[in-house]
Amino acid sequence: MLLKDLLHGIPVQEYQGELETTVSSLCLDSRKAEVGSAFVAVRGHQTDGHLFIAKAISQGATVVVAEELPQEIQAAVTYVLVPDSAYALGVMAGNFYGNPSKKLKLVGVTGTNGKTTVATLLFNLFGKLGYHVGLLSTVQNQIGERIIPSTHTTPDPISLNALLKEMLEDGCDFCFMEVSSHAVVQQRIAGLRFAGGIFTNITHDHLDFHGTFANYIKAKKKFFDDLDRFAFALTNVDDKNGQVMLQNTFAHRKTYGLQQMADFKAKILESHFDGMLLQIDQHELWVKLVGHFNAYNLLAVYAAAILLEQETMHVLTALSEITGAEGRFETMKAKNGVVAIVDYAHTPDAVENVLETINGLRQEGQQVLTVLGCGGDRDRTKRPEMAEVACRLSDKVILTSDNPRSEEPGDIIKEMEAGVPAEKKKNVFSITDRREAIRAAFHLAQAGDVILVAGKGHEKYQEIKGVKNHFDDKEELIKIFNEHN
Repeated sequence: MLLKDLLHGIPVQEYQGELETTVSSLCLDSRKAEVGSAFVAVRGHQTDGHLFIAKAISQGATVVVAEELPQEIQAAVTYVLVPDSAYALGVMAGNFYGNPSKKLKLVGVTGTNGKTTVATLLFNLFGKLGYHVGLLSTVQNQIGERIIPSTHTTPDPISLNALLKEMLEDGCDFCFMEVSSHAVVQQRIAGLRFAGGIFTNITHDHLDFHGTFANYIKAKKKFFDDLDRFAFALTNVDDKNGQVMLQNTFAHRKTYGLQQMADFKAKILESHFDGMLLQIDQHELWVKLVGHFNAYNLLAVYAAAILLEQETMHVLTALSEITGAEGRFETMKAKNGVVAIVDYAHTPDAVENVLETINGLRQEGQQVLTVLGCGGDRDRTKRPEMAEVACRLSDKVILTSDNPRSEEPGDIIKEMEAGVPAEKKKNVFSITDRREAIRAAFHLAQAGDVILVAGKGHEKYQEIKGVKNHFDDKEELIKIFNEHN
C-alpha cells in the first residue's frame, strides 16, 4: 500500500521523504521491522518507541511515523511527524487492512466487571441465531469455531485489525469484543467503527494505571464519546455512573436495568445454584447462569440483540440455552456434597457480587469458605478492600497468592491482612502456596459447604518472578474431588 493512502485520516504535521513509497507491513515493535515496514513510534506505559527508531531502520523499515523526529535523518527513509502516534497507528492499521470494522457489525463491551461474560454470551447467542460470529475477549479470540489464544483483553491495533479482516474474509457478520480502559487510553481502538457500545458497570480497579477513579471513568466514557450517530450506546442505568457514559455521545442512547426505569427491564423470579428464572420485558425464561450480576449481563445481551434487529422470541429461546464464559461462576460438586465455585472475581465489587449471590443461595447450616489472592504489580489499594469483603461475607477465608508476578507473595498477603476485621481473624488463614490453600479449604469444608476460589477464573497459569507456571483452579479442585470419592 502507498504511504499516502496509509495516512488517510491522520493529521500529518510535516514529513520528509516520499509519500509515494510502498509500505509492505506495519509494526510498533522495532524487533518485528523488516524491509518495507512502516515503524510507528508509540510512547507506551513502560517503554517509548521513539528510543527504537534507529533499531527499526537497521532492520529495514523505510517509513517512520513519530511525534518527534530523530536528530539523525536518513535519506532512504520517509519520516512523518504526527501529534499522536498511538492514534495514527490505529487509523493506519485500519487503512492497511481495508477498514474491516466498517464492513461487519462490531460491538464493544466496556466496564469493570462483566465484559467477558457479555461479549461471550453475545457470541454464543448470535451463533445460535445462525450467524457466523467473531469474538475478541480476555479468555480467547474466536472466529466461528476456530479458537485463537488471547494475550490481552484488547489487542494492539495491528493485531486487532488483522483479526477483524480475517473474520470478514471468513464470512463473519458480527464481532463482539471487550474494550478495556487501557485500550481506550492507549488508542488501541482508534479508527474502528462500532455498531454499538455496551456499558456494564464501573467499580474500583486499575488505579495503578489510571491514577484516579475520575480518570478511570473518563477512559470508559471516551469509548462512548467517540461512537457515531449510526451506533447505539447501551448503559446500565442502575450503576451510578451509567448515565455519565451517555452524556456526550452522538449514538442512540438506550438503558437497561433491574431497579430503575429503563428501556429494557428484568426481574429475578427464582434463583438456584444451577440457574434462575428471569422476567425480561414481561417474558419469563429459565437461564443457566446465576446471580444478580448475571441478570444484568443477560439483560445487556438481550437489549443489544434487539438493538441489532433480532427477533424477540428467537433471542429469548437462545438465551435460555446458552452458558456463560469459562471461569465465571463455574460450579462443581464433590461426592460429599461440597460445592466449589471458580470465579474470575478480582475486584472488591466482583468479590462482593459473587459472595452475595452464594449467600443468597446457600441453605441453613451451609458454610461459605473463600480462597482469595490479589495480583502482584497491580493496584495495591484494593488488596485490603478485597480481604475485608471476603471476611464480611464468608465464614472462613484463606488468603493466598494469585499471580504475584515480580512481588513477594508474602508481602501481598500482608497488605490483604490489613483489611481483616479484628473479630474475624480467628477464621482467616494465610497460605502462600495457592495449591495448598485450595486443598486446605476442602479439608476445612463439611458436607454441603460452599467453597469460592476467586481471582484467576479461566487462567491456566500462575505468574511468579516473570515465569508463567501451569496452574488451573478447576484442575486442582478436580484432583482433590477425585482423591476423596
